[in-house]
Amino acid sequence: MMSATSTLAVTHFVTLADSFDKDKVTPGVLGFIVFAVIGGAVWLLMKSMNRHMKKVDFEEAPEAPAASDGAEAAKGTAQRTSGKAQPKTG
Repeated sequence: MMSATSTLAVTHFVTLADSFDKDKVTPGVLGFIVFAVIGGAVWLLMKSMNRHMKKVDFEEAPEAPAASDGAEAAKGTAQRTSGKAQPKTG
């Protein structure tokens, strides 16, 4: 059973609800919370990605000068394409 005070409080909320435009849609508190959670998740993912990218130590092999022997040029190309980026040690 509702007391007189709670009935009076609910009556004030009902009158406030009637004063709002019923055709106007707003995201409300739930929309803000969802947006804040997504923003926080993106921020944490960016921090994690930045930390992992700092571990990568990729040094591209310098291009060899044009060799007169075709076998040496092919060997140099094979070495360049088969390399993988290695994380920093230490």
